[in-house]
Amino acid sequence: MKIISWNVNGLRACVGKGFMEYFTDADADFFCLQETKLQAGQIDLDLNGYYDYWNYAEKKGYSGTAIFTKHEPMNATYGMGIDEHDHEGRLITLEYPGFYMITEYVPNAQDGLKRIDYRMRWEDDLREYLNGLNEKKPVIFCGDLNVAHNEIDLKNPKSNRGNAGFSDEERGKFNELIEAGYIDTFRHFYPDLEGAYSWWSYRFHAREKNAGWRIDYVMTSDSLKDRLVDAKIHNEVFGSDHCPVELLIDIDV
Repeated sequence: MKIISWNVNGLRACVGKGFMEYFTDADADFFCLQETKLQAGQIDLDLNGYYDYWNYAEKKGYSGTAIFTKHEPMNATYGMGIDEHDHEGRLITLEYPGFYMITEYVPNAQDGLKRIDYRMRWEDDLREYLNGLNEKKPVIFCGDLNVAHNEIDLKNPKSNRGNAGFSDEERGKFNELIEAGYIDTFRHFYPDLEGAYSWWSYRFHAREKNAGWRIDYVMTSDSLKDRLVDAKIHNEVFGSDHCPVELLIDIDV
């Protein structure tokens, strides 16, 4: 089974930059999006053979997530069920007989870590939410987690230490997620691979120089470890300031 996750940084703009060609070629079982930046009725896509699930932010042109899947779920839910977190369209959960499939767009701590307190509450509540699901059946979750876990995960760790996405607080919460029983599938396969990034600033020719960050992930419960086949970062795919990331996993839907 193939899972693709992509922060498209505005789906309407991305469609104008080749999104549908990549979507069709990828032929994924699950194609998960973050930062769709649209409302219901603002886009018409030919998703032949796919079921589509959308979570829109109340604020127009902001945040938003979607999942396109070949496999109809038993159930679909939107958000965590916590009012503080459920107005920005950041989470979709699909339930299947053997696992949960989740896309998420983690809040950015913002310049000067202005939103770090909220980010910490999101992290704790999300981990509790995932753990509650994981007690019932394994969890696969993917998306823009807005954190580079370790120094290997960004080009310039020293100059970015303490900045949003590489603060001690955010990295600490990612540690807690790993310790709670979840796998960073890319590092599972490629623990020492350098220069593997999924996001680049639009400034300073960052992508051209591969001065990036790895902040997009596909994660799974530890119980699925033996079913993992491979993980990929598709840095050859353009259309957003992020590129798609992929997990291949041997699991029945």
